[in-house]
Amino acid sequence: MNMEQFAQDGQDIKIIEKLITKVQDMLTPGEKIDYIAVQKKPAVTILPDSITISNKRIFMCEFTKLGLATDFEIFGWQDIKDIAFKEEIFGSKVTVIPFTGENLSIDYIPKVQARKLYQYIKAALENYKKTELAAEKEKIVIAPSSPREVIVEKVEDNQPTPAPVVTPPAPVAQPVFSAPVVPPATPVSAPVTPTIEEEDDEITLKLKKLKTLFDRQLITQEEYEQKKREVLSSL
Repeated sequence: MNMEQFAQDGQDIKIIEKLITKVQDMLTPGEKIDYIAVQKKPAVTILPDSITISNKRIFMCEFTKLGLATDFEIFGWQDIKDIAFKEEIFGSKVTVIPFTGENLSIDYIPKVQARKLYQYIKAALENYKKTELAAEKEKIVIAPSSPREVIVEKVEDNQPTPAPVVTPPAPVAQPVFSAPVVPPATPVSAPVTPTIEEEDDEITLKLKKLKTLFDRQLITQEEYEQKKREVLSSL
């Protein structure tokens, strides 16, 4: 790996070599280092803190115990909410804002390096969000396919149900029944007698009603007799 490509913005090449040696052991298949920003305090710092960016993650590194130990805070792009930096008199303070947990900051990052960090991280977060949205859209497009197939199957199931069962009704044989209907002309005279029976029933009901009214003293004897004669006169 060409170390000098990560030292073009004033990074200490010796620190770059140490960092790359450590970070390379943690890279996953298809992961590569994109940029390294190294802390530069006003006083001489033998082992400064640093931020390494790969195409998948951020490695925030702090050398401790005189370089005998190294503390890494590692975040995937899915874990990071945002990135911020503040330019100060001596360099910039870069802050990584995760979705959960506390914000992590490294100060005294040279301003040029801090700006490039901001650009790299912002671009990586944007790409990650686009990838997520594309994946969600694919899920939404694929999901309706199964119900559509089911609908097609239902249509096919409905097709066998023969509508012709409704169309061939027995009424086609109705002309056969129309002939027997003609001979029973004699029943036509029968309705004459039922009408008389119905009229008799009406007269009887009227007489009963008059009697009830009279019994309840709702009409006088004269009114009862008069109405009774009127009803009977209709016979």
